[in-house]
Amino acid sequence: MNSYLADLFSLAGRTALVTGGSSGIGRGIATALARAGAAVVIVARGEERVAETVRELTESGCRAAGLPGDLSTREGISAVADAASGPFGQPDIVVHSAGINIRPPFAEITQDDWDVTMTVNALAPFLLGQRFAPGMAERGFGRLIHISSQQAHRAFVQSGVYGVSKGAVESLVRSEAEAWGGTGVTSNALVPGFVLTPLNARLQQDPAKVAELAARTVIGRNGLPEDFAGAAVFLASSSSGYVTGQHLFVDGGLSVH
Repeated sequence: MNSYLADLFSLAGRTALVTGGSSGIGRGIATALARAGAAVVIVARGEERVAETVRELTESGCRAAGLPGDLSTREGISAVADAASGPFGQPDIVVHSAGINIRPPFAEITQDDWDVTMTVNALAPFLLGQRFAPGMAERGFGRLIHISSQQAHRAFVQSGVYGVSKGAVESLVRSEAEAWGGTGVTSNALVPGFVLTPLNARLQQDPAKVAELAARTVIGRNGLPEDFAGAAVFLASSSSGYVTGQHLFVDGGLSVH
């Protein structure tokens, strides 16, 4: 990387916390941030997948550590927040990619469905931001990066509580952007289209639906985790310092087609 590009996009000396970083979009983003120079702490429930992701990154020369954790309860979120700074220090970048996608028919959604979805998808990003943004502001640099969804904007394939939670995430982005404006801390969201990840495994069992969703894009295909690498590095880097409160669609044009 030449010096000009390094000044724009290098994450050397930065520390990133990526929830849901052992699979799907989160793994793609964790890999991109690590390869751009950040020391990355990967949070996810599955210890084996976390260890595999960390091993893959360290073997390629990156700095990475794993933190098994469960974001479905306040206690679990607090435990992750307490442990996150252990491997590399306070995070400069927090990526909220952990998500839960429960989609029973709307009339069958239970209070438990609502509670766990809102906790993982919306409360965890809020509480982790509350924990780490003040330190970012003191240091004069911070990046809060959220993963939203088309279903924050439109209802389809039984959006249910998932769509509600992602609408909350996009409102959180705006509120965080306002709250931390002028401190060097920004908050933004990436908005995927339909991405071939484990989170969408159930929909992928229907090839006709997968093909239908691909046809709704202008690119002509569904997304892959690696499609988010460049956008994530941009939002995490110094080059995005004048970008905050925004929702960047990485969706193959689905949202405009």
